[in-house]
Amino acid sequence: MPSETSTPLPLSFRLLQGMLRLIPRPIHLALIRATARLAARWDRKHVHIARVNLDLAFGDTLSEAEKRRIILRSYENLQVLALDTLLNQGASREAILAKVDFENAGILERALQSGRPIIFMTAHYGNWELGTLAIAARFTPIHVVGRPLDWPWANRILTATREQFGVRMIPKKSAMKPMISALKQRIPVGLVVDQNTAEKDGILIDFFGKKARHTPAAALLARKTGALVIPVFSRTEDYRRWTVTFHDPLPMEKTENLDEDIRRHVQAQADITERVIRQKPDEWFWFHQRWKNQYEELYRVP
Repeated sequence: MPSETSTPLPLSFRLLQGMLRLIPRPIHLALIRATARLAARWDRKHVHIARVNLDLAFGDTLSEAEKRRIILRSYENLQVLALDTLLNQGASREAILAKVDFENAGILERALQSGRPIIFMTAHYGNWELGTLAIAARFTPIHVVGRPLDWPWANRILTATREQFGVRMIPKKSAMKPMISALKQRIPVGLVVDQNTAEKDGILIDFFGKKARHTPAAALLARKTGALVIPVFSRTEDYRRWTVTFHDPLPMEKTENLDEDIRRHVQAQADITERVIRQKPDEWFWFHQRWKNQYEELYRVP
């Protein structure tokens, strides 16, 4: 049975979705790969951003050919995620779970049994939208922090897709109170923490050996509520099935030095994210100006 949503969606979207569902997956992937090659050739701005990020992260340890391959794969990933997000709207619980394998599920199951609040920490890696739906469909409702899209019609569709199986969106602006409220009710909160922040909103940590600004939101919440922060990431080998992997909760030390406790925890978040990206770099969203706060001049397209 399709999942329920209270958001009425445009007929044009339903027609588009229906047509996309009629197209075999191999044709989807062939079109995506062709479009990715065109984008990698003509999208000068985002190719430059991705190349700057790869140079900052890996320097000369990756060849030119490997960096080009990662950029091409990043375009493919983004298109697959967009297509899959469209197709997942209104899908059944069984259809969502058929796409996913869970790794280290015992970590989450033990955390749920403990009765402690839970924060899921993730990144723009793999199919992060599917990962959220799959966790909610299998294990627990989740409240997820996100920024609404600038286009109201697109935001309606994305919200309806995201808010299935007990997922609820918390607008990024003024999110702290709703997050604390959810955690008090023992509803896990999901945070994506791998993007650059403004000077006033983030703290400096090391990421791939370079200074970067990182949000302290998950660390502050964990310190305040005693929540377990569980890193979770998805990955794929074939764009047909994804593995959602849970990692051990990140320890929160409580000393008299609050700032240092928060900094250590945020650094641990950056470290696990870096390890995951290094294992399979082509699934990260390389088109975001991750180090802009410290290296803004590098991102200017020459």
